[in-house]
Amino acid sequence: MTRPPTAAQRRVIDAADPVTGRLGGTEAQLAALVKRGLAFRHPRPPHDHFLTPAGHRIREAEPETPQRARTPADTSVFAARVGGEEEPPAAGPARVREVHSAWQGLLELRRMTNPDGATGRPCGWERSHLVQAAALALEAAGHRPASPDADGYRVRATPQPEAVAVYGPDAEVLRACAATLERAGWQPGEYTEPRTGTRYLLASPRRV
Repeated sequence: MTRPPTAAQRRVIDAADPVTGRLGGTEAQLAALVKRGLAFRHPRPPHDHFLTPAGHRIREAEPETPQRARTPADTSVFAARVGGEEEPPAAGPARVREVHSAWQGLLELRRMTNPDGATGRPCGWERSHLVQAAALALEAAGHRPASPDADGYRVRATPQPEAVAVYGPDAEVLRACAATLERAGWQPGEYTEPRTGTRYLLASPRRV
């Protein structure tokens, strides 16, 4: 069985960017993670280091100590707007920059982890974080998420494997969200809830 990472290595893994897996740390720490197959060094300058799928699995494992557990109020971790948050992050230029950076990082993660380097197709991280991935695609494209004082999109998990539901205040918003998700490599379809008559999108990450 593979030896678990040391406490210092675990801290480096836990501090990785939650979307891209970009790592910080000393050269020795990063080299040790590469040697163990938990990280890789990007071949292009500035040669940043990123978590491998194995590194991501360790990062997302059950916290070993109370200090590792993050609370919903921990604003140090980026989270895309899924819509309907009671206390959404403040809008403005800083949020726009943060979302843009996260989306560019996700495209880079696609390029590095998809076998063919394709950026137009979701990667493994997105398929294991469906709601966040779909919400990031929508927020990065400028769609307005629902908030306590405004209508907008809402991304929700579904019982179906590899599918999210996207709700909107009207048909125009749904069509615009569908177009964005399709451009981002998702397969959206419009459906009606039989009991309520509510229209919504069911979207899945494209594999080919």
